[in-house]
Amino acid sequence: MMMVAVFIVLSSCSTQRKYKRLLAGQTDSVHLNLSKEESFIPEIKNVQQSRDTLKIQDDDGKEILLLKAVKDEDTGEMVAQDVLEAATVTARFRNIAERRGKVDLCFQVTVPADMQDSKWQIRLYPDMFIMGDSTRLEPIIITGNSYREDQLRGYKRYNVFVSRIVEDSTEFVNEKAIESFMSQFEKSTIHGQKFDSTATVDEKLMAVYGITREDVVEYYTNTYARDLNDVRKSLKGKVYKRHVRVPIVEEGIRLDTVVVNEAGKFVYDYVHTINTRPKLRKAEIQISGEIYDGDKRIYIIPTTEKLTFYISSVVSFVDNRERYLTRVIERKASANTEVHIDFEVAKYDVTPELGDNARGIRLVKENLASLIENEEFNLDSIVVGAAASPDGVYKKNEILAHKRSVAVSKYFDKFVKEYTDSVVLAGGVEMDMDGNELGYIKKVQKVLLTSRSISENWDDLRTLVQEDTSMTDDQKNKYFEIVDKEKDLDRREKLLRSQDFFPYMKEKLYPKLRTVKFNFYLHRKGMVKDTLHTTILDTVYMKGVQALKDMDYNTAIEHLISYDDYNTAVAYMGLDRNQNALRILEQMEKTDQVNYLLAILYSRFGDDQKAVECYLKSVKQNPSYVYRGNLDPEISVLIKRYGLNQEEEEDFLF
Repeated sequence: MMMVAVFIVLSSCSTQRKYKRLLAGQTDSVHLNLSKEESFIPEIKNVQQSRDTLKIQDDDGKEILLLKAVKDEDTGEMVAQDVLEAATVTARFRNIAERRGKVDLCFQVTVPADMQDSKWQIRLYPDMFIMGDSTRLEPIIITGNSYREDQLRGYKRYNVFVSRIVEDSTEFVNEKAIESFMSQFEKSTIHGQKFDSTATVDEKLMAVYGITREDVVEYYTNTYARDLNDVRKSLKGKVYKRHVRVPIVEEGIRLDTVVVNEAGKFVYDYVHTINTRPKLRKAEIQISGEIYDGDKRIYIIPTTEKLTFYISSVVSFVDNRERYLTRVIERKASANTEVHIDFEVAKYDVTPELGDNARGIRLVKENLASLIENEEFNLDSIVVGAAASPDGVYKKNEILAHKRSVAVSKYFDKFVKEYTDSVVLAGGVEMDMDGNELGYIKKVQKVLLTSRSISENWDDLRTLVQEDTSMTDDQKNKYFEIVDKEKDLDRREKLLRSQDFFPYMKEKLYPKLRTVKFNFYLHRKGMVKDTLHTTILDTVYMKGVQALKDMDYNTAIEHLISYDDYNTAVAYMGLDRNQNALRILEQMEKTDQVNYLLAILYSRFGDDQKAVECYLKSVKQNPSYVYRGNLDPEISVLIKRYGLNQEEEEDFLF
């Protein structure tokens, strides 16, 4: 035991006797214990009451009866018993749970009555040890009543001295006398000497009396009182130290309490919250202290044994496996080609030599050839759509457009078949060892051509009019007025023919409406599903996993929320968003980890039956959880309550 004795005149016999016992080691010292364990389960409405008896089912459907029980030391049997919790826990370690990235270190400081005295002040210094670092926590100060009265008397004496100090030095100046002097001076100068109108007061005073206004102020100042006041100001620090030997500390302390009656022990429940950090597994607390009489240290309180807090976290359940991006790629695809093919008036035969048809036909054939030989896609079908201009009667245009689309389909269907055959032949023939043909090496899927028609291409005409630069705004407005108002297509065209812009429209715009559109429908070769797994690391997900490992749960959720998977559930548990975590885990395959986490969640909700069932399943799947269960308060409370994981487990079967 380390102690320091300081010569001091103690003012009472009782204090002197108490002091002697301290020095002789005859008094109990400060104790550091674990606080009474409080419930870690969050308050949730409609939580089931914990029961002393549970009836659960194992994987085989067999019923097991679990009782709150303890082992009889004499007989070795497990017997049901109510366990009384002591107010003070004498164990030197505790398993505590990390929540929302924080951990509460709860400990109890006890100061015996023999160590307390009205004339003393006890200063206790908790120290925390984490991962090789030590941190001094906010001290606890226990002040005797007489000690505090002494402090207050010192403050009172100091305040009396301070009250005699005048902060405003102008109070020592006789302002009325100065005003009277200056008034008389101004009157005398008006009737006496004449001064330049720009002359200042100081110039006038200097000319008449050889002084300045500052000299006047100094003359009418009580300099003795002022100088005395300045001396008092300069002595404030010394007077403070003389009277206030031990200042009352108001900041940076956890507690400063005044003890009036020292007959009983002093007990204080200290709670210190820390932010967790990666790889944090335990924290330790110890307390040292000193006893003061006035400003003299008379005793050093021996340092207590350390309390150890083992920190459990759901972070240990993180799935560290790398996750790769998945991409949704449409299995089916389409491609479009639009060409202008001229037809003779009222005819529907495809004539390559007519107008610019040769170029359009060549373009379509090139696209068809490219798609038939495409290595990524198979060409499934082609939809050929032919459109006619609104020139003439609608019924006739409808028939004509249909015939043209059929004609174009037949024309290119012939090309597709011929080209497909040539591709197959070019691939060669597969033969067996005897020279028999087994079939063509390269196979090309058959392509279906379908014809569709647009009787009168009013939609494209509308676009052409909107984009035309030759028609005036008035002409365009008139066109839209007629088209929007008249729904009968034949009447609509008749009305348009009466307009001055119709000849231009028929000559320049109508030919552009006689088009043929090809829609090519394809699918990716060998692709069955639309989702593809890539070899590209999902950096967003892995950032979420890293944040989770660092116990930065809010950041983890930001990255993982869209995935709604196992690690997302772990992050939710770290934030006590238990309902979200439960929703995810209940839908997952019941692995050992999932069952264990479900046990924690059900325990948080107060459902002991489901919690025990899940925990026992997890232990059966992974026996190491027998030991892990003691680290998580949610599980350890079940182990204690129902005597789980005992060698005599069969004794629970009734």
